[in-house]
Amino acid sequence: MDLSLVERENTLLGQDFLTWLWYKTDNDNVLFQLEDKRTFSLQMEQKVSVQGGEGETKSTATVSSPGGELDEAKAGLLTGKKVNKAQLLFTMDQDDWLLTVNAADFGLSGLKTPKVATKDEDGDDPDSKFLEKMFLVERCLEMFDIVFNEFLRLRMSRDWNEEAAKVKLWIGGQ
Repeated sequence: MDLSLVERENTLLGQDFLTWLWYKTDNDNVLFQLEDKRTFSLQMEQKVSVQGGEGETKSTATVSSPGGELDEAKAGLLTGKKVNKAQLLFTMDQDDWLLTVNAADFGLSGLKTPKVATKDEDGDDPDSKFLEKMFLVERCLEMFDIVFNEFLRLRMSRDWNEEAAKVKLWIGGQ
């Protein structure tokens, strides 16, 4: 199998995912559900990169906006670019997880979890801070998996053409 073909297909799937996610979260406060029925929301955050073209014609626009205005990146979507990297903010209860996703390889970076308690209430377990941090990392990965699985179910269903048309309308309405 041609490895470059697999890499291109992965990149396209990742770009579709992140572009769809931006569309999905742009106008709505979308709630997703964990297996234990608790809900969480997801937003595109202050940094988005869009990319289009191939080889020498490949161009990338990265927008970093503390106020969350991503107009330049949205304009890139109008020219046929797709999201190739995005910062995501997961929120559940009063807790936030922030991470960056790369569309090419689904690489996750810059993960910031909710703060870990600085004092061990029992005072007995020296590993409690580490274990709590690992729990928070796992929770973020669980939330990411739920969102990605929802995208995959939609992407492989008959409803994808209708959803893709909605995404195109959203891009055109920028």
